Amino acid sequence: MLAVILPVILGLFAAEVFHQRFPLRGLLRGIYIAPMMATPVAIALVFAMMFHPQVGVLNYLLSLIGIPKQLWVYSAGTVIPTLAVVEVWQWTPLVMLIVLGGLASLPTDPYESAVMDGANQWQMFRYITFPLILPFLMIAVILRTIDALKSFDIIYVLTQGGPGTASETINLYLYLQAFSFFNIGHASAVVIVFFVIILALALILLFARDRLRWNQ
Repeated sequence: MLAVILPVILGLFAAEVFHQRFPLRGLLRGIYIAPMMATPVAIALVFAMMFHPQVGVLNYLLSLIGIPKQLWVYSAGTVIPTLAVVEVWQWTPLVMLIVLGGLASLPTDPYESAVMDGANQWQMFRYITFPLILPFLMIAVILRTIDALKSFDIIYVLTQGGPGTASETINLYLYLQAFSFFNIGHASAVVIVFFVIILALALILLFARDRLRWNQ
């Protein structure tokens, strides 16, 4: 859930920021979307070095401010939040681009009327911007949910499902069953069930998006 909710919230905030006009906006926007363009394996290898309990840069930075070293992906208690941080870092730019496209397509008339009525920035966001971009947010939620469910590369490189099975996803379980234990029949059955779950979830989210459009 963290890998879905946090990118949507942070992506919405980033889209609002980059929708404004300020110096070097294009350059900063390009830097912000850079993580999305990197390959997942390369990202995982970089974070593997950063998360190392002994020589990782993150524990070094924590030691500078008096915080004890963390085990990150090497502890069952912290592996899921740590992996979520990597996912959030990589895919928040995607949500930002989706919402930014929605913001660029919004009409200006409601805002002009709101300014004449004395509405402040928060009121305009709450009662005009947010309802109008909800369909775009739902698209972002659908894409992030499906992508989070099928996440494999980063988890495989960083943890291989460990410690133990603490970070073992369905995709990783399928890979191990099919190519490590050669349980092809079992893996095929799980794939079909997994496909049905993703399809059902996508249909539910699409229905929710359409309901939002009808209510508007």
